[in-house]
Amino acid sequence: MLTRFDPFQEFDRLTRGLFGSASGVTGWMPMDAVRESEQVVVRFDLPGIDPGSVDVTVDGKLLTVKAERQWTPAEGAEVMIAERPQGSFTRTVQLGDNLALDQMQANYADGVLTLTIPVSETAKPRHIEIQHGHAKQIEGAAV
Repeated sequence: MLTRFDPFQEFDRLTRGLFGSASGVTGWMPMDAVRESEQVVVRFDLPGIDPGSVDVTVDGKLLTVKAERQWTPAEGAEVMIAERPQGSFTRTVQLGDNLALDQMQANYADGVLTLTIPVSETAKPRHIEIQHGHAKQIEGAAV
């Protein structure tokens, strides 16, 4: 038999419920975002999530990830501890202007949702060629 006493557990659950989802950050759907050369890779931890319940949408510059995890104990089972979050979860992220959102790719494997977003051509570093020689005259001013 398992026994666990944590007087702050219920307070933490209520705090997450009240403040987590209102701000768009649940604390349950942790993420990493990394720029790797010519793309941004965003990873969301979604352990135990059915891939069919994951929904990724982009509206303007807002990326929204929704997922659902449901668990129902077997009939007659006595739940002794239930700490794993259940229900619907949403995470919203503001994206920058320099991403090619129409080329975004999504993959879900091993409980991790990975979004790969290419950096747009206009945002990529580029080399500017420097002209050599005398400055041209335009209406009496050197350019």
